[in-house]
Amino acid sequence: MQAASESEAAIRRTISTDSFPALDHWISQDKQLVLRDSYHPGHISDLYVTLPTRDGTRHAYVAPKIGDSLGFGHHLAFFHPRLPEVSLRPDGTDAHFCPPEPFIRRMWAGGRMEWHRPVRVGEDGCSIATVHSVEKKGFDRGTPMVFVKQYIEIKDHAQSPLPNIIEERTHVYLALGTSIRAVRKVDSLPRPTFSLTYTPSFTTLFRFSALTFNGHYIHLDRDYAQHSEGYPERLVHGPLTALMLLETLAFHYPNVRMRSFDYRALNPVVVDRPCILRGAWEDGKKVFLWAEDEQGIVGMTGKVLCD
Repeated sequence: MQAASESEAAIRRTISTDSFPALDHWISQDKQLVLRDSYHPGHISDLYVTLPTRDGTRHAYVAPKIGDSLGFGHHLAFFHPRLPEVSLRPDGTDAHFCPPEPFIRRMWAGGRMEWHRPVRVGEDGCSIATVHSVEKKGFDRGTPMVFVKQYIEIKDHAQSPLPNIIEERTHVYLALGTSIRAVRKVDSLPRPTFSLTYTPSFTTLFRFSALTFNGHYIHLDRDYAQHSEGYPERLVHGPLTALMLLETLAFHYPNVRMRSFDYRALNPVVVDRPCILRGAWEDGKKVFLWAEDEQGIVGMTGKVLCD
């Protein structure tokens, strides 16, 4: 811990708002990524057996069928860059939309999803992602962070006039040697009207990493998570927690039709610790969702607007 503190102090001494011309140059560039994928029932089946809401342990397993509507949030298992290992960053992440060094520590900060037209199992799709905005924070305090917001349209094909799904994703990138460890408190949570508890195991993390072609060491390597990132254990993927919040709502209300989902990651969700997913209806069309551990530390909050 002393070595980490000395490293952080050294970083703070050298950081100023004008010390990263490469970052400003990167921000000024246009960035777009087009990916194509197929909503193959085999891949969706692998997702089902990874999710405790669909794996057959809580109710009978129902296999995906050609022509079924893709579940809310299930597009997260598709449209991932497939790069050779030599092209990955030192922490196992891909370099698309990542700012230049030293900002190579990535965390999933939150996002938004909107569902406009159904996506069908067995069909093909196209994801068109651009960088919507880049925001620099904490530079004047010696804790620099770069927030990168992606805007993603998921369509039947690149020339399709209307998107099936619109998504925004925000990642925060930290400079090497900096860390954010203070627990963020969430006050005035509503009384839950439904909940689901599961324990994300290493197998869960491994399977979700494989489904999303995500080699980020923070989900797979305990030594890396502890010694390089300073966490007590490997962390659960941000998109997995977001997906599990949606799954919890759909599990209790299988006929619900979601229109949008806004969510924010607040604190790390750690492997092998029970995760309690809760929800509370605010009225007939709005649901507040959150994930917390046994100590009441909230890892993620979200709000769903339904039809």
